[in-house]
Amino acid sequence: MPSTRTLVDGVPLPSEGAAGRLSDDQMLEHFLDWTTEQGFELYGHQEEAVLEIMAGRHVILNTPTGSGKSLVALAMHFRALCRGERAYYTSPIKALVSEKFFDLCRVFGAERIGMLTGDAALNHDASVVCCTAEVLANVALREGKHAKVDYAVLDEFHFFADRERGIAWQIPLLTLPQTTFMLMSATLGDTGRFEQEIEARTQRSVALVKSAERPVPLEFSYSQTPIHEEIEELANGGRAPVYVVNFTQREAAELAQALTSTKLIDREQRDRINDALHGFRFDTVYGKDIQRFIKAGVGLHHAGLLPKYRLLVEKLAQEGLLQVICGTDTLGVGVNIPLRTVLFTKLCKYDGEGTKILAVRDFKQIAGRAGRKGFDDRGWVIAQAPEHVIENLKLEAKARSGSAPGKKPKKFVRKKPPDRGYVHWDQDTFTKLVEGEPETLQPAFRVDHGMMLNLLQRPQALAWGDERPDGGYRDLLQLVHDSGERPVVVTRLKRESAQLFRALRGAGIVELRPRAWGGRGRSVAVSEQLQRHFSLLQTLGLYLVEALELLDPEDERHALHVMSLAEAILENPRVLLMRQESKLKGDRVAELKAEGVEYDARMEELEKVSYLKPDVEFIYDTFNQFAAKHPWVGTENIRPKSIARDMYEQYATFNDYVKEYGLARSEGLLLRHLHQTYKTLEQTVPPVHKTEAVVDAIAWLRATIERVDSSLVQEWERMLSGAHEIDARLAAKLEKLRPEELDISLDKKEFYARIRAELHQITHALARKDWEEALASIRDLPDLMGDAWTEERLEQVMNGYYEEYPKLVFDPRARQTDKTRIEQLAPHHWGVRHTLVDPEDDGFWFIEAEVDLREDHSPEGPVVRVLRIGT
Repeated sequence: MPSTRTLVDGVPLPSEGAAGRLSDDQMLEHFLDWTTEQGFELYGHQEEAVLEIMAGRHVILNTPTGSGKSLVALAMHFRALCRGERAYYTSPIKALVSEKFFDLCRVFGAERIGMLTGDAALNHDASVVCCTAEVLANVALREGKHAKVDYAVLDEFHFFADRERGIAWQIPLLTLPQTTFMLMSATLGDTGRFEQEIEARTQRSVALVKSAERPVPLEFSYSQTPIHEEIEELANGGRAPVYVVNFTQREAAELAQALTSTKLIDREQRDRINDALHGFRFDTVYGKDIQRFIKAGVGLHHAGLLPKYRLLVEKLAQEGLLQVICGTDTLGVGVNIPLRTVLFTKLCKYDGEGTKILAVRDFKQIAGRAGRKGFDDRGWVIAQAPEHVIENLKLEAKARSGSAPGKKPKKFVRKKPPDRGYVHWDQDTFTKLVEGEPETLQPAFRVDHGMMLNLLQRPQALAWGDERPDGGYRDLLQLVHDSGERPVVVTRLKRESAQLFRALRGAGIVELRPRAWGGRGRSVAVSEQLQRHFSLLQTLGLYLVEALELLDPEDERHALHVMSLAEAILENPRVLLMRQESKLKGDRVAELKAEGVEYDARMEELEKVSYLKPDVEFIYDTFNQFAAKHPWVGTENIRPKSIARDMYEQYATFNDYVKEYGLARSEGLLLRHLHQTYKTLEQTVPPVHKTEAVVDAIAWLRATIERVDSSLVQEWERMLSGAHEIDARLAAKLEKLRPEELDISLDKKEFYARIRAELHQITHALARKDWEEALASIRDLPDLMGDAWTEERLEQVMNGYYEEYPKLVFDPRARQTDKTRIEQLAPHHWGVRHTLVDPEDDGFWFIEAEVDLREDHSPEGPVVRVLRIGT
């Protein structure tokens, strides 16, 4: 039975006032004793890595998935605590950061562990901090050698080569000479360069600990059986759960649909699945399909799904209820699904530039997920032959079986390989991927506004009290020089750095000031006028700040113009825009046909139809002026569009919008775009431009997102929802650490806008007689008489209204602020009355409600409790 004591029980910790501290040998002895108590038997590579850590060396840990890298990382965190120092653990994904946070709370005690994800902050001054790689990179840029980062565990270090995010894994290595690093991954490739550079910068030795030993060995095979037969054989042959790797979301969804007609589970398994799904709401358009897949024992998992559906599939898989999970290659990024078998449908993929054979690193990152330690004695990795090859083998066998003995097989027409999106692979290709070494990691350095602002906010004072007038800028040039990029790239990056600095200064975001200590020269500082949460979330955020100055806040459409600018600086969600354009073209064709326009003229007219681009001339004109003044924009461009604004103008629900444009399989993409728009409006629009109408639009976006999937805007609540995984003692400690700033009522303007937005959601649903939607928009508490709200009760109450009036009006008048009266009754307690608009403008009917935050300052879900609806 594992011990329940924490790793630091009985250990003198300097950060907690202990007089003495353990020696390196005592630390090692204590750590090894604890692992034995927990029932862990260390592998050779784990022992080697722990010894190197206790000797104060950097460690590069290159061992397979499931080989206990996390346990080695505990040794580094333990050493930090024993020495009164501070350690960081970084991961690429917020969900993994949260998971690691809870794990470390169990091992070290909740009061010693903090978390920073960019969206959520918890106990941020703790001795051990779990965070995303970008958070540590920002700390490193802002504080450099002054940062209190004594140890840093960089997990999933193969992300170093990622074109978009790799720089976050590189910056700490370049800027934190005081830090002891541990780089962890199963697929590092040649690490010689990292060993040399880290040793040169820190003047401490680096230990490479490398092993191919897996706790669960893998068996590799190449399949020439049709995929449905192969999956059924695996599932019924004791090799489930099977993860089927597809390389597009469409392929994953189509395979999941096809597998529902395959017998993968028995009645008992189906009953267990039904029990597990009790109370879960599949309340979006695609939700019913997800539910059907799951009830057949098939999970679907990809980035286009809503987070709640992905998390459900992960939970059911962890409970052993799914036989097959159809997903994409994104599984390799640490998604917590226990697997016995990994089946590759292809060995080629489109990488953004062309279709190529999988990189060895990508193949091994996914294949390494097969085999569950503690459950399996082996795992299986299977690659399917190309579909046309399998089909030709079947045709050949059929032709041979249909021929008389001694006669030539009948002739047949061979299937051809696909014309597009295909590169041939065979068993030799598979063997090379299995036996090959991962490619050497290459840097993906770039410069942007955020990097420069962080550097410019570094402590400017040197040890002798002097200042560096342009220190932050010089630091950026030094970073570029040290990046490891080719000379031609370094030259380009330095030129871009100069252009960035001039642009930030021209926009008033950075200022030149007289030096505080006197003397010649000036120092650089970030403008104090920017609010605390101001963030240039996108490269084009600077354009947004400038363009907002040209808008008229008195314009009744001001909020819509602000939304257009916010959406214009975001990436184009291509699938959503293609669907929007297709719908608009379909509508236009119908109009032209009704007008009797000839076919050729119709086709010519359709060429003019594109997806929605409101304010397009204003946006292009202002951007061209901006680009003329800011040549650093380079290849970046503005992208006018209207998705969030289109929804807001229609006041459409999420499901309505999905149905209107046929976005069922892209619900996650739509939600993600809405969330990005929300964050841009919230963080990049300066307060001076947040008129009441803009704040209302932001509140509507937030309410819409939370209604669909609260995980994106309720990071803290989502973390606490995992409290069933930890004991009550730990949960109580976590509750004490809950930060006070999570009081949603602190910003009165935004809080009142949120209340109005929720009441508008309720009213909209009542006007459409959508009782299910109305019920979901109300806080789950009884009414004034203590009776619970149900769909039937809402319908019954509103029948009284509809006996008097033919309809409930829901137009811009119904959303005017004077229709909602909010009165504070006590601290954290408000009374609310929202007048319903009827066709006669009588205004007799209203919703009486309350918002009670006395026990919970940041509740999950709706905050409005409806007390009664009537006159």
